[in-house]
Amino acid sequence: MNRILRTVVLGTFVAALAPVGAAAAQVKRGASKPVTGIVKHARSAKSFVVAKQRRSVIRLAAPAALPRASFGQLAGLHGMSDQLDLKSSVALVIDQDTREVLLRKNDSAVLPIASITKLMTGLIVSEAKLPMDEVISITQDDVDTEKHSGSRLRVGATLSRQELMHLALMSSENRAAHALGRTYPGGLSAFVEAMNTKAKLLGMKDTHYVEPTGLSSRNQSSAQDLANLVNIASSDPMLREFSTSHGTEVAVGNRTLQYRNTNRLVASPAWEIGLQKTGYISEAGQCLVMQAKVAGRKLIMVFLDSAGKLSRIGDAERVRRWVETSGPTAVVPTPSTTTLVRQVSG
Repeated sequence: MNRILRTVVLGTFVAALAPVGAAAAQVKRGASKPVTGIVKHARSAKSFVVAKQRRSVIRLAAPAALPRASFGQLAGLHGMSDQLDLKSSVALVIDQDTREVLLRKNDSAVLPIASITKLMTGLIVSEAKLPMDEVISITQDDVDTEKHSGSRLRVGATLSRQELMHLALMSSENRAAHALGRTYPGGLSAFVEAMNTKAKLLGMKDTHYVEPTGLSSRNQSSAQDLANLVNIASSDPMLREFSTSHGTEVAVGNRTLQYRNTNRLVASPAWEIGLQKTGYISEAGQCLVMQAKVAGRKLIMVFLDSAGKLSRIGDAERVRRWVETSGPTAVVPTPSTTTLVRQVSG
C-alpha cells in the first residue's frame, strides 16, 4: 500500500512540474511572452526555475563598441603619403638652430593634442615662479570627468608642487596637471587664460586651450605651433629634467608609488633627448613631440595623430635613421589641410 501511495504522490508531483518545464522550454527557445497561467503556476510551485531562465537571457553578450575615429581619420589625413612612410598623419621636423624644415606633412592641420597640452601647463607653472615645495592636496575637482580616466593619486593625497610637475611631465599624470592649474593664483580659469595668452605671445595662432591636462579634445594646435612651444620649453631646465626623467618614486601617505616615463625612447642609448612629451586621447590619436640631438644636429620633432600605440615611436626612429644616413636633404612638403580639419567636429 505504501508503495502504491508513493507512486501516486510521485505521479502527482511530476504532473505539477510539467507546466513549469513547458515554461522553461518556452523561455529557452526565446519565446516573446510566456502563457500567463503557466507563469502563475510556476511561481507557486517552482518559481526558481523561471528566475534561472531569466538570468540566462540577461547574460547574452552585447556587441563590442567600435573604437572612436580620431579627428585626423575623419578628415582623411591618414590617406596622405610621404617619403618615409610615416604612420602619423601629421609630422614636422625642424633644425632648431637654423630653423630649416627637414620634413613636413600636414603641418598646418589643427587637431586635438591630448597630453602635449602639459608642456604648456609646465611652462606656465615654471615661469610663474611659484614655490615648488608648497604642499598641494588632490581634491575631487581634480578627478577626470571628461574621459573618466583613473589615477593612483587618490583624493586627499598630498604632494609638493615639484612632485606634481614631475609626474605631469614624465608620466602624464592628469590629476597632477589639473591640481597645478587649480592652485595657480586666481584659480583654474586664470591658469587657462595664462595658457592662451602665452600661446599668442609665442605666435601660436592655431592653438587654443580649455584645460591643463589635454583630456578635452577642444585643446587643439598645429605641428607648426607645437614646434614653437617645444623650442621655448626646451630652454627651461625644469621642463627638460622632468620630461626626460626615466622614473621616480613619491610617498603618498603610507604608500610609495613608482612612476615611469611614458616615452621609452628616453632610456634608449641611441637617443639624446633634451625634452619630450607624449599624448593620447581617441580624438587625437597617439602624439609625440621631442627636442633631440641627431647626427650632431638639434632637431625638433612633432608627430600627431598616429594610428598605433607604438607607431609614434616608430616614426621617430624612421626620422632618426633618415637624418643619420641621408643628411640634411629636405623631404618634399605635402599639402596642408588646416581648413578641412577645423571643420571636423568629432
